[in-house]
Amino acid sequence: MNKKFYAAGMCLYRSLVSTFFTLGGLQILKRKYKNDIAERTGQVDTKNIPEGSIWVHAVSVGEVQSASSLIRRIKSKSLLPCIISTVTPTGRDMAKKLLDGIVEKIIYSPFDSKKFVTRALDNIKPAIYISMETELWPEILSQLKARNIPAFLANGRLSEKSFKRMKRTKFFWSGVLENLTKLMVRFNDDKEKFMMLGVPEEKIVVTGDCKVDTLLDRRKITSPENWSWLKKNENSPLFVAGSTHQGEDDVVLSAFRLIRKKFPDARLAIVPRHPERALMTVAAALPYEDLHAELLSQIDRDNPTKDFNIVVVDRIGVLFELYAAADAVFVGGSLVNKGGQNPFEPALFGLPAIHGPSMSDFPDTERMNSMGAAICVHSDTELARAWEECLKPENVKLALKNCDEYFNTLGGAAKKTWREIETCMLDIKEGKA
Repeated sequence: MNKKFYAAGMCLYRSLVSTFFTLGGLQILKRKYKNDIAERTGQVDTKNIPEGSIWVHAVSVGEVQSASSLIRRIKSKSLLPCIISTVTPTGRDMAKKLLDGIVEKIIYSPFDSKKFVTRALDNIKPAIYISMETELWPEILSQLKARNIPAFLANGRLSEKSFKRMKRTKFFWSGVLENLTKLMVRFNDDKEKFMMLGVPEEKIVVTGDCKVDTLLDRRKITSPENWSWLKKNENSPLFVAGSTHQGEDDVVLSAFRLIRKKFPDARLAIVPRHPERALMTVAAALPYEDLHAELLSQIDRDNPTKDFNIVVVDRIGVLFELYAAADAVFVGGSLVNKGGQNPFEPALFGLPAIHGPSMSDFPDTERMNSMGAAICVHSDTELARAWEECLKPENVKLALKNCDEYFNTLGGAAKKTWREIETCMLDIKEGKA
């Protein structure tokens, strides 16, 4: 790392952030966040936050899921107080769902401005800071380093898009990453990317995916009966297209029309990655006379009399349970160039994660494919064919076996991650680091 280039980069970064807030950025953010603005500007109510807490930061839903297993591990092995911060309201809701009563407090992370970060750190006074997955904010990492507060990256990953962007300004990002005490990453592919950004190999440990541990725990308390009412009858199949992005609806609908030729009583649940797209997804089905789509919010669960064959989910937090009730699935963000969505969730229920070719955010998908826990498709006809294969009794048993064998190779990431952090803290205490 060239420290001069990094210092210059930080000066520029701080200048740009300061200019944004000086020129009215804060007023815009106040209108957007309203009730949350105090925490986002570092004015954290420290009630129930003991000095010396472990601060875990998880930007949104997926990262909170990853953090959940790690925090539960910390709590089971120590008496250390923990707080968790998020950026999105949906992330906060997920934190309440998974961690309420386990962490001392759930807060919003401060904007990455020198003033707001300073205020937040002065208020919270954490002993350790753990950032989940891809959350690498230059200001807070710089201030943590200056205060000698160990900062860790857990469940670290870099999408291809983020990696290419950071590589173009490697002189800056290598300095940002230097502020981390240690990086615990999911897979070797992630390790190689961070090394190419200048992180020494000895600072990186491959621990696996913490999200798997959380999902394994959630599977134990998830029943397929919660959403079996969506099926037209006991023997009719339910297909679930999860976390779909714009550009995938037409392909999924076309595949569903093909599969209905053999299974006319089939139903499809489409879960847009962004719930605000739900009405657009309903509209995409309008040109087809044989398709009738309804919003989930418009269906009476206790008396689903509407003659629908497609339900579009316009709320968050139900996809995992829908996978449990499904007979076959499609994982979105993969037929468009978005890097894919989580393939682990359906596979946990013995359903091959059928996906498109864009799965760069989940590099272990290739191994899932080779083990029969996932299937790659490229078109509506391939998707329909894969769905049909998933319904065959002999394939149902085989898929369950393949998925179980795949997950037997995973798990334990939270335990490994906390062990690495504990070891680092002990070395720091004894003056070895």
